Amino acid sequence: MSVNLPSHAQVVIVGGGVIGCSIAYHLTKLGWKDVVLLERKTLTCGTTWHAAGLVPQLRATYNMSMLAKYSTGLYESLEAETGQATGFKRNGSLTVATSMERMEELKHGASMARYCDFEVQVIEPEQAKEHWPLLNIDDLTGAVYLPGDGQTNPIDTTQALAKGAKMGGATIIEHCKVTDVFKENGKVTGVATEHGNISADYVVNCAGMWAREFGKLAGVNVPLHAAEHFYVVTEPMSDLGRNMPILRDPDGFNYYKEDAGKMLVGTFEPNAKPWGMDGIPDNFSFDELPEDYEHLEPYLEAAMHRIPSMGDVGLQVFFNGPESFTPDDRYHLGEAPELKNFFVAAGFNSVGIQSAGGAGKMLASWIVNGHAPTDLWDVDIRRNGKFQGNKNYLFDRTKEGLGLLYANHFPFRQYETARNVRKSILHDRLAAHGACFGEAAGWERANWFAPEGVTPEYEYSFGRQNWFEYNAAEHKAVRETVGLFDQTSFSKYLLQGPDACKVLNQICANNIDKPVDKITYTQWLNERGGIEADLTVTRIAEDQFLIVSGVETQTRDMDWLKKNIPADARAYASDVTSAYAVITLMGPNSRALISELTDADMSHAAFPFGSSREIDLAYAKVRASRLTYVGELGWELYVPTEFAPAVFDKIMEHGPTHGLKLCGYHTLNSLRMEKGYRHWGHDITDYDTPVEAGLTFAVSFKKPDGFIGKEALLKQQAEGVKKRLVQFLFEDPEPLCYHEEPIWRDGELVGRTTAGMFGHTLGATLAMGYVENEDGVTADWINAGSYEIEVAQKRYKVTANLGTFYDPENKKIRC
Repeated sequence: MSVNLPSHAQVVIVGGGVIGCSIAYHLTKLGWKDVVLLERKTLTCGTTWHAAGLVPQLRATYNMSMLAKYSTGLYESLEAETGQATGFKRNGSLTVATSMERMEELKHGASMARYCDFEVQVIEPEQAKEHWPLLNIDDLTGAVYLPGDGQTNPIDTTQALAKGAKMGGATIIEHCKVTDVFKENGKVTGVATEHGNISADYVVNCAGMWAREFGKLAGVNVPLHAAEHFYVVTEPMSDLGRNMPILRDPDGFNYYKEDAGKMLVGTFEPNAKPWGMDGIPDNFSFDELPEDYEHLEPYLEAAMHRIPSMGDVGLQVFFNGPESFTPDDRYHLGEAPELKNFFVAAGFNSVGIQSAGGAGKMLASWIVNGHAPTDLWDVDIRRNGKFQGNKNYLFDRTKEGLGLLYANHFPFRQYETARNVRKSILHDRLAAHGACFGEAAGWERANWFAPEGVTPEYEYSFGRQNWFEYNAAEHKAVRETVGLFDQTSFSKYLLQGPDACKVLNQICANNIDKPVDKITYTQWLNERGGIEADLTVTRIAEDQFLIVSGVETQTRDMDWLKKNIPADARAYASDVTSAYAVITLMGPNSRALISELTDADMSHAAFPFGSSREIDLAYAKVRASRLTYVGELGWELYVPTEFAPAVFDKIMEHGPTHGLKLCGYHTLNSLRMEKGYRHWGHDITDYDTPVEAGLTFAVSFKKPDGFIGKEALLKQQAEGVKKRLVQFLFEDPEPLCYHEEPIWRDGELVGRTTAGMFGHTLGATLAMGYVENEDGVTADWINAGSYEIEVAQKRYKVTANLGTFYDPENKKIRC
């Protein structure tokens, strides 16, 4: 087939599914006409064509829900704009629960839906049957109904987006496989195809199941793996209404929709079948995978239990088609950290249709304007580590990932597959002391410690879980004696060179040009004043700085650092995460304990807060940094990895006389919540500024030469803010909250929580969250209000505080 390729395009999009067509459509809406979409076969031929076409709006977070809401509105209007029918209809959705725990989850979601301004109804089983007369409600505990949800025809919707893109000036070329990616000086320059080459300013990887392999051509990590996804279609059912809502029965792992008078039943089973381990065939197009009745049998039985009349009809279609899944069931969006101007939109975990409109709009804006148009950390491709592109890791995680879409999303739920990927050198010692490990960015981290005779395993619920009292004991130890945390998973970077100080002082909002062995708490800001990173910087030599940040931002932070080092600067960044274990000792007895193990003077006068120096501890040379994330006296001990076990053993040997207790990350969280310390990715993101987040104490406005984002902050200070991060204390000691709960002020909805945890010292749950007011948010406005936080449809009175509820004068940390 002869294909007429342009020699150049401003943007080349690789992949003609609903995602690629949406990005092309939205780029033209922003005025970019020189857009070329290349599809190896024909539009929709990979995964889009066999999607179920569900378009729900409510997702796990507010930001993702807003993207889905946009998709719904877009699909509703596309036919009028393009003349191409989409098959979209707002027939609503109904999700049923068969347990109180599942109903609790649905109520949490319903509360967030209200904040998203979605019409939502929490209803009884009998009311659910009114919406779905075929429903067996004998074992239901309740349901949630969202009238604004809908469904669409995936092929027609994609064709409508493609037509809209072409109407806007884009070119779509089918039967043109991309075979290579060109790059120069760290920037993408074009692609090679089987019909010739195209130079390009931007390339977008929308290759679906092929995105991981296509990413490899560019040197870009795109962790995803295909899995078999099943659905069946019944013979015609005379009693099946044509406008019935989408039905979800997550406890049965099934969803149901009317399809031309027949019933389509799809499954998200917990024992999924990864597919394409050795690569996806080049000729794969509109193909189906082999049937597997034995695998699907339990879920078909569950379907006939939920819809008994299904037992009276036969199955007309048994479909098995592959879809791609990511390690955390969140799709990949954004500019690849490995290659400038190479963007990714892939790995949509069976929510590609509902996500395509919003994701396409966001990525198009990102390309045109050079930054994400809203907080997209949930799906930012920079959250991934290199190891997550390992196909063995992906194969094992995919077995679990598909089924997790319909699992009960309990707080603190941990992945069970692809574990023990990254271990602290202290892991086995912690395990011997009863550690129950969680996983973050592949790291096995002790979340809590079980006492002798107790199995260190989670028992999940939305209430007080089985580790609650153990967390209380750890929390008390840190407040009253001393606790030990293994924080080896910190991301650690070294910036060195003659220009290191000058470069880093431009990137940091605070002044890091301090004497050697001084620590600076700071943020990295973008030009809009948004917080790109929250970290500490320690000057360890005149031309060397140790930068420490969170576990999940390792790739992201290094990307930001490297992008902001001028090409001619004599400054070089290295990731030294694996070089050091970090043993943290916190609590009023920490000084006495460390002093037994070193001849260094650990007194406040000799070793004040914010200081860092190398000391002899046991047989090792250790960098001790006097910091805190818990609001107590303490030190972070940076120990060369090979020395850490001996240092740990020596601390444990001397610890009992000081009341030492091993502590986990749940305790770190409960302690920091009492103190009101922020957590990047939850409480602060690139769309929150230090002014809004109450962090201007970590900004040095008067330092020479300024810093990135200074002008935006000064403007915001002058004009005032419309949102502000506030800490809340529940008056009732019983409820627990986690995040995304609505915040009410004087009976009006004004915000949502970013984090929540029970504070054992204060004896109640604490939360943080942003309150908003179009006319401005001041301290007087905040203090004048009466507040409630809504948890699972019930409102609880809370006390608001712009400061901190625990040790507001910081006496504990400066003693």
